[in-house]
Amino acid sequence: MAAASSASSAKRALLPWARDAHHALTRVLQGSGGGGGGGSSFRGALPTLAAGRWSLLQRRWRSSLPQLDSTVDRSDEDSGGDIDWDNLGFGLTPTDYMYVMRCSLEDGVFSRGQLSRYGNIELSPSSGVINYGQGLFEGLKAYRKSDRQGYMLFRPEENARRMQHGAERMCMPSPSVEQFVHAVKQTVLANRRWVPPQGKGALYIRPLLIGSGPILGLAPAPEYTFLIYAAPVGTYFKEGLAPINLVVEDAIHRAMPGGTGGVKTITNYAPVLKAQMDAKSKGFTDVLYLDAVHKRYLEEASSCNLFIVKDGVVATPATVGTILPGITRKSVIELARDRGYQQVEERLVSIDDLISGDEVFCTGTAVVIAPVSTVSYQGQRYEFRTGQDTLSQTLHTTLTSIQMGLAEDKKGWTVAID
Repeated sequence: MAAASSASSAKRALLPWARDAHHALTRVLQGSGGGGGGGSSFRGALPTLAAGRWSLLQRRWRSSLPQLDSTVDRSDEDSGGDIDWDNLGFGLTPTDYMYVMRCSLEDGVFSRGQLSRYGNIELSPSSGVINYGQGLFEGLKAYRKSDRQGYMLFRPEENARRMQHGAERMCMPSPSVEQFVHAVKQTVLANRRWVPPQGKGALYIRPLLIGSGPILGLAPAPEYTFLIYAAPVGTYFKEGLAPINLVVEDAIHRAMPGGTGGVKTITNYAPVLKAQMDAKSKGFTDVLYLDAVHKRYLEEASSCNLFIVKDGVVATPATVGTILPGITRKSVIELARDRGYQQVEERLVSIDDLISGDEVFCTGTAVVIAPVSTVSYQGQRYEFRTGQDTLSQTLHTTLTSIQMGLAEDKKGWTVAID
């Protein structure tokens, strides 16, 4: 009775979309349409799996997942990686551990996660993430404290909430804020020998939420995996901290109204690769995208938000569903206002606003704050102010000082890991 009651409570706890998907999936897999012509049509649309076959499929899928360690040997955690910290770029350096947590669509709640040795994972060929792109990711950094007695995270709860928002849009269950932050902390501690010395970079943390369960027929996956891995990184752009050069793309669009441009789904990123690679082949650092409707309003770059400064007014494109609401972007808006820039506007920013601006810079977890030296549009190159007396330089110093614990965090943005 207790088990039956628990299962019933778990089903009631599912979000509405999850309950509908669970009931529909159950009808298909058990060959029961629930009566009526609609059920018959649904059975005809997808092949019926007997209960025994479905149980076997579930067992095979679960056996392909990474095996979790009941105990983690951290004897080498302080020995340090064989890395040239002075020449650390932004790329994948495999670390020691990853964190894994799982959830079935039926339960709707993630179980307690565990650390696993970093390594490859296997997925069913019919997994939701491979077939239908049902996946999200986040990015945040851990910095080493100046006294070497611990580490600092920057607003990890904001990443957790953004993942929850994206999961709702993509019909996925998601970890709680507490589960997310706990998992990030455990990942940092398990890989702490890979956190660069202060001022040499950061440990980049990549949380993933994927539809890992098998599904044939367009529907939410029956099972989900939340996984975090990490890698030590330096500056994102090859220019390092030097100003970057952008080109405006007016033929390829990153997102469109009603799409998924406002959430951090994996499907947002591969479509920009062609424009990005073309731009880099011509000597540009990255691409600025225009809106898909009017083709004259700026949205964002491939992986970062955009700011323009003109006559003491700071403007950034409004996040209205086609632009990712960056956490660094949100923080920079507040810091700029603290610096006396009372007019920090979130609005439509046209290409005309851009080319007449005094200063331009990009923001993001990976890029932090990157000053823009030039922007090219329709064959014309426009130059902007860079250097020590710019707002971007001031904000960069202020933000990184908070992130690394060098300045007092009056806003409660940082989370210490000791």
